[in-house]
Amino acid sequence: MIDQVDFSRFASHPKWLVGFSDITVLHAHLFANYGAQTIHGQMPVNIPDASAHSLETLRRALFGEALSYQFNSHHLNRSGECSGVLIGGNLSLLIAVSGSVSDIDYAGKILFIEDVGEYLYSIDRMMRNLKRAGKLARLAGLIVGGFTDVKDNDIPFGQTVAEIIMEVIKEYDYPVCFDFPAGHIPDNCSLVLGKMQTLKVKNNEVILSEA
Repeated sequence: MIDQVDFSRFASHPKWLVGFSDITVLHAHLFANYGAQTIHGQMPVNIPDASAHSLETLRRALFGEALSYQFNSHHLNRSGECSGVLIGGNLSLLIAVSGSVSDIDYAGKILFIEDVGEYLYSIDRMMRNLKRAGKLARLAGLIVGGFTDVKDNDIPFGQTVAEIIMEVIKEYDYPVCFDFPAGHIPDNCSLVLGKMQTLKVKNNEVILSEA
């Protein structure tokens, strides 16, 4: 359906587009084709179950107030500091738009990913798809949000989501953080995609702020 939508009026008079999960196709398409900034955040259907904090971050994003996050570091994080335009969203949808007119140039960007209800082997396959397509080698940084309701087979895959991702990107040296509070979780904090961000991953904390 997206190929039948005329975005010319949006391009001339852009408004905030807000959402996550399947909305990733719109985030990607509008940035790839128009350089538009959009908000990865709560949608009306999620508001009854949303945390007060996540709704406050959405209000701040909508009204142009700077967003900044600080939280404890995951034991598999890779330390470092970088700046770049933030892109991404739902991993399955990023794979779905790969190679299309909605696809994004990942080089020099900070990539955010999240997903829900996927099998571990599928997450491994999608990450390796991005790697084989050359999209992971030249990232500025990687932010991994919620991977919720993850499934496994009767014969265990043998790795966690974080272990899968670190295995795929082990030869790169950019900063990586896990458990960022965004995705299919009540505390789905807002992120302004298409905007410059600074990511600092330290031994004991992670800081993400708008540059």
